[in-house]
Amino acid sequence: MYPISQYIIDTTLRDGEQAPGVVFSLEEKINIASFLDCTGIPELELGMPALSREESVAIGILCSYGFNFKKLIWARSLKADIDKSINCGADGVHISFPVSDLMMRLTCKTTKTVLRDVRSLIKYASGLFSYVTVGAQDASRAESNFLKEFIACAIDSGCKRIRVADTVGILNPMSVYCLFKELTSVFDNFDFEFHAHNDLGMATANALCALQGGAGSISTTVNGIGERAGNSALEEVIMGLKLSLGEVVKYDTSHLYELSKYVESVSCRKLQKSKPVTGEMVMCHESGIHTNMLLKDRASYQILNPEDIGASQPEFMFGKHSGRSAINAFFISNGIKLSADQSNMILNMVKSVSIQNKSNIETCELLNIYKIVSERY
Repeated sequence: MYPISQYIIDTTLRDGEQAPGVVFSLEEKINIASFLDCTGIPELELGMPALSREESVAIGILCSYGFNFKKLIWARSLKADIDKSINCGADGVHISFPVSDLMMRLTCKTTKTVLRDVRSLIKYASGLFSYVTVGAQDASRAESNFLKEFIACAIDSGCKRIRVADTVGILNPMSVYCLFKELTSVFDNFDFEFHAHNDLGMATANALCALQGGAGSISTTVNGIGERAGNSALEEVIMGLKLSLGEVVKYDTSHLYELSKYVESVSCRKLQKSKPVTGEMVMCHESGIHTNMLLKDRASYQILNPEDIGASQPEFMFGKHSGRSAINAFFISNGIKLSADQSNMILNMVKSVSIQNKSNIETCELLNIYKIVSERY
């Protein structure tokens, strides 16, 4: 079996910031870039210089910081966009072209004019940047023969990598896998990138399947932030590579939790409590069946090791579904050994209060319940 590529292009500072209402300050962009650099992400898409003069200046500052990753900037298929990118100091430019019938119609393009622009703009940009990558926008809804013609034209024109974009998140893991198996068989030894969107909740799975299908790289954002439902999440992809695909990851995962929480804060996009990998509840447990086994071996019901992502293991939660093992373990950790009667009485009170309040029991409440029970003995 061929090794799976782990090359990640993070686009938090470009596609991530395109999420409605998300605006990063220059300081925040530098901090995010620093986190990603420490994590070992090899390439960052830093933004779109044509957006504004301020954006262009910010990109230039990021490019001058001496980060280890490759610096990529994003441009529409316009010579003016490329011209505005020249003085930013980036290593490469990514040029996005519409390839579906719908996108071509809406941008007043035809297959003929798109292919003409591919040839001229790649040639032009190649004289200005050390490498040029090309985006097939809305590739997931493109006509198959034209997509291949587009790819062949871009390769012949000197493109170094082609981004196959699932712009509206319509693909599924099987269709992604089959798509890249087909593309890599037709265009052998060429670097394809997959850009996933999460409209149907499959972005992370689709990204992993793209790699299994032969894609050489994928693009991600921290926390999956981005347009609409967002993109494939960096932290989920990396831990998916490690824990689901069994890869020895080359990234320093110890920064993932802090990076996720930082982006949550500065993006003002609150994470769901149950968000995979970095949600605050993903390593919390209440069920008595689970906690009894977890006390014996954490691997029984938890594949994530919090230390691996720079987090700490939360204490058990207590409520309607709690069991005696967790209750006893909690009080032993607080220097209290319960009798069987005390344990049963506390457990019954915990369940009753939890049902009444429709919530879990805080540890301070649990200690108060113990005081009530101990007074009866």
